[in-house]
Amino acid sequence: MLRSILSLSTCIAMTFGLSACNMSADDKAETSTAAIEAPAHATSREDVEKIVRAYLLENPEVIVEAMAVLEEREQAKTSEILASDKRDPSIGPADAPVTIVEFFDYKCGYCKRSVDWVMDLAEESDGKIRVVFKEFPILSEQSKDAALAALAAQQQDKYMEFHQKLMKYPGELSRDNIFKLAGDVGLNTAKLEKVMDDPKTMEHLLDIRLEAQTYGADATPSFFINGELIQGFDKPKLEARIKALAEG
Repeated sequence: MLRSILSLSTCIAMTFGLSACNMSADDKAETSTAAIEAPAHATSREDVEKIVRAYLLENPEVIVEAMAVLEEREQAKTSEILASDKRDPSIGPADAPVTIVEFFDYKCGYCKRSVDWVMDLAEESDGKIRVVFKEFPILSEQSKDAALAALAAQQQDKYMEFHQKLMKYPGELSRDNIFKLAGDVGLNTAKLEKVMDDPKTMEHLLDIRLEAQTYGADATPSFFINGELIQGFDKPKLEARIKALAEG
């Protein structure tokens, strides 16, 4: 996103002919004159540059609008990429107008506070919201074991139940406790452990970590709402963003 904005800014700067931090009075006068002297018709590249320069000088709000469109496109691309990994568990239809991608850790207190809110959003949205769950264990070794177990639970179609069980558990997430919780939701713990220890499951976790690094999610929870990153469980901000998208 930043790279794209910088590129656009560079193009605009080139169009305006800027080479310093501030314009002198002479520069400003020259710019004004250039705007007035723009040709009515373009017969060369130089004419095109003069016309564009004049238009932007007279309509600077166009630059702001262009930046907004660029940001919206970049966010949509981010959302599409983050929600495209079929290995990630999700709830809600793939074509929902609002996609929430959450990076979380089972030892994170704020993640625990948000779990019911996240689940309710998808379940009560009449198909308008999809939630994609990204296991992002960054706080402890127990976080990693819980994340591996949760991903492994997908093979027994118990991810959502187990995810909530793990998130709401107040104690230590030792392997023994993880397997006890797994049994409570009807998981076959022997099969679960086998998939947990499969290198492919760890590979999935590492891929998620790379995504987090790529798109700036360096804390838990981190939410991407249609590609816009909101870090922490800032409920008013999250709900405002969702509402704006729903009404838009």
